[in-house]
Amino acid sequence: MGTVVTIDLYNQTEFSTAAASSHLARARTILQHADAVFSTWKPDSPISRLRRGEITCEQTPPEVAEVLEHCMIARGLSGGWFDPWAMPGGVDPTGYVKGWAAQKALAALVSTEIPGALVNAAGDIAGFGGPALGEPFRVGVIDPFSRGDLACIVQLVGAIATSGTYERGNHLIDPHSGRPSVRVASASVTGPDLGLADALATAAAIGGEEALALIEVIEGYEALIITFDRTWNWTSNFPFAD
Repeated sequence: MGTVVTIDLYNQTEFSTAAASSHLARARTILQHADAVFSTWKPDSPISRLRRGEITCEQTPPEVAEVLEHCMIARGLSGGWFDPWAMPGGVDPTGYVKGWAAQKALAALVSTEIPGALVNAAGDIAGFGGPALGEPFRVGVIDPFSRGDLACIVQLVGAIATSGTYERGNHLIDPHSGRPSVRVASASVTGPDLGLADALATAAAIGGEEALALIEVIEGYEALIITFDRTWNWTSNFPFAD
């Protein structure tokens, strides 16, 4: 997947080192397997071979069919602003799979020994619990015009993904034109699942107001977009922290 993932565990008492290590090992195995299967940076990965037409979907690991099925759902929910089948070089689920893998890794951490955890996949974050009992996680959204500052603070409700060109340049492809293009400087999406939030954030960055209106009606998901003229627009229940 070509990125860095960090995991933070929180507890109010002493951790059982053995239990924490066991959960972390499972999470790490999930992430490494996802990278081996889905990395477009690895020429021999199943997704790279599928993109080149060397194998069929039926010949790939079962996770590929699972991810592509979810991508199809995300494509429908986003009105086609997220579309892995419209990417140059063949199907590319990168805009979904990073969040999907992080969410899978988070699930491996759920236990009575770990009351709070965050999985951060290059700024896209999934979590459960909080830093202290009864206290939710709060996450900062970077100001796309000043990357050393925060635009706002968000109360984490499951997961948050942010998309834009302010860090990686023009890497987002408009599926309607096949060319790099975005309508906003930054788009953040919150919701219960980081995979779908990741895909919808990509859609909102490319589709702008049109995509924002579509996210408004998706149960459990909220979005914030910051336009190039620094205007903010958001869905009705976006979880700004007090």
